[in-house]
Amino acid sequence: MKYTRSQTYDRQFLLDNMMGPNAMKMLEELTELPGMLELKPGMRVLDLGCGRGLTSIFLAKEFGVQVFATDLWITASENFARFKEAGIDQRIIPIHADAADLPYADEYFDAIISIDAYHYFGRVEGFVDEKIAPLLKKGGKLAIVVPGLKKDIHDNIPPEMLLSWNAEAIETLRSPEWWRNLLSKSERLELQAVGELEGFRECWNDWLQCDNEYAIGDRKAMEGGAGKYMDLVYVIATKR
Repeated sequence: MKYTRSQTYDRQFLLDNMMGPNAMKMLEELTELPGMLELKPGMRVLDLGCGRGLTSIFLAKEFGVQVFATDLWITASENFARFKEAGIDQRIIPIHADAADLPYADEYFDAIISIDAYHYFGRVEGFVDEKIAPLLKKGGKLAIVVPGLKKDIHDNIPPEMLLSWNAEAIETLRSPEWWRNLLSKSERLELQAVGELEGFRECWNDWLQCDNEYAIGDRKAMEGGAGKYMDLVYVIATKR
């Protein structure tokens, strides 16, 4: 994966604003999966759990969509300043909101995209039908990428994982099969694809180069070999 679009962005800007593995590269790979996610200018897209807005900037600049950049941890004012700096604030609306209480109309979005966020709030059965699917138009797409595991290891957590993360944090990491089982129970969404992104190493390496206390904390596990258990999991589903 060459990430030809992501590589045009200022590297220091990306490093300064990452909150985990390189979300812009994850999103680029997601949007290039053949026949999975077609974004057209003018579409309304919810960027759910946008963090500091790197994915929102990418969506607005690369696809010309109208982005609702929504996050609980980062304020709308902070993200608005970043969008203005990037010269893209006319196409991105910053919103401060909880994924469990989103302030949007039913059937409002052509697509809902969530990069490195859904695993924090969406692991409960029924959440997607109650909180997420109603906001999509019929035929709209839900597209997710989350840090995950090649296979679930929660009954016997490898010591390498515990070098950086406790059991509670590891609980959020799940396998592609686990996500398939959870989201296939949806009555409102048709599961289209669940798989693994190719860019695990590159996205994580970018994050570990950040001068960020969380990135520095993650280095112990990754340098200790935890990466051999880990993955980047994508899910794409269509509103029935």
